[in-house]
Amino acid sequence: MTARTVLTVLKQIAWVVGLAVVLLGVPRLGGLAADQFHYSQMDPDGAFAWISVHHIVQALIFLGLMIPIARVGKVDFGLGWGDRKTGFWFVRLFALIFVGYTVVSMVIVLVAGTFQAFPYPMTARNIAGQLAFQALLSGPSEELIFRGFAITMLALAVKGTVARGKVSVANIVAAVIFGLAHVGISLSPVALSYDPFQVVYATALGIFYGICYERSKSVYYPMMMHSISNVFAVGVSIIATAIIG
Repeated sequence: MTARTVLTVLKQIAWVVGLAVVLLGVPRLGGLAADQFHYSQMDPDGAFAWISVHHIVQALIFLGLMIPIARVGKVDFGLGWGDRKTGFWFVRLFALIFVGYTVVSMVIVLVAGTFQAFPYPMTARNIAGQLAFQALLSGPSEELIFRGFAITMLALAVKGTVARGKVSVANIVAAVIFGLAHVGISLSPVALSYDPFQVVYATALGIFYGICYERSKSVYYPMMMHSISNVFAVGVSIIATAIIG
């Protein structure tokens, strides 16, 4: 390995680490901003208000980064509709696969007795607020960050593909960071809290969302896919809780 190659690798590592810090750090800032408000009257059970503010703030921060970068650096973050035919094909395919997966998974957990009920009181406000968050904020905010921003910026330095050219390395790295974003970090005392299945699950979905993003050249279709998965999963949980409970 030549000195030039070593320098290139070190630059790529530094680029990935720097982006990872931004991608994992800005959502923490969103959390700090959400902490500044009180939601006891609007959302006494903490079902949707705090997390909604969190996702709005983190999306605005990244838009504040993406807009000047796009203008000055002529970088395309996929904020247009791109290839509509390809994009909607991915959305339809994903919806069919995810619905089937969710139904089978729900049957398994019900039979095994491991079903986890909807984590909030079953009030109309909690149900509507949680579903609205999942439909309108969760997917759009997270896909803007972990596909539109992350894959695009990673691809500037991280080249190459795997799986016979079907998956970019930038997509995989972005998906891994997306999975790590589902790890809770406490500083006092220092501790990590996470569900291994959720981290792997998020990483796998992230790769699929990323393939759609790169093929369609638009972040809107991964947003739709993400929202579909969250709304359907939460909706099934609510229905099952109402029936069982």
